[in-house]
Amino acid sequence: MIRYGDLWVCAACKPTFVQRIKEGAVLPGVIEYAGFWIRFVAKFVDGLILRFVGTFIGLAGGAALAGLSKSNPMAALVLLYGMGFIVDMLYRTIFVGAYGATPGKMAVKARVVNADGSKVSYAKAFARSLAEYLSIVTLFIGYILAAFDSEKRALHDRVCGTRVVKKMS
Repeated sequence: MIRYGDLWVCAACKPTFVQRIKEGAVLPGVIEYAGFWIRFVAKFVDGLILRFVGTFIGLAGGAALAGLSKSNPMAALVLLYGMGFIVDMLYRTIFVGAYGATPGKMAVKARVVNADGSKVSYAKAFARSLAEYLSIVTLFIGYILAAFDSEKRALHDRVCGTRVVKKMS
């Protein structure tokens, strides 16, 4: 057995263990999860960014749909909300898939990872974005779960098998 910090690694496992460390894998017992309030601040920052972007989309979309809104206001409203939904999904999927965090999470030095600490794929980032709506439709109880879970997982993290961790410097 070889000692690595507080861990013991068998000689046969050492090459795999060392390789995983070089690749940046998170070691067991070293993960520090981002708590409820850190995630709340990250969500608030993301909300500000999306509100700013949404205002411009609403103005541009409203001007483009002005003719439609006179003839069919419900269709214009559905199109505007649909555009907002698409922007929201793209925002979370692209940032989490590419960088492991949205700008809000980057601001609080947190990132989204798989249960083993590995990077989240675009497909899982998309699924997590969709699953976030479960946390919303449960009257935000899905988000509040993070305050009481030992791994600080919200409902959408449980559904997709992800964790939000503090970045290791």
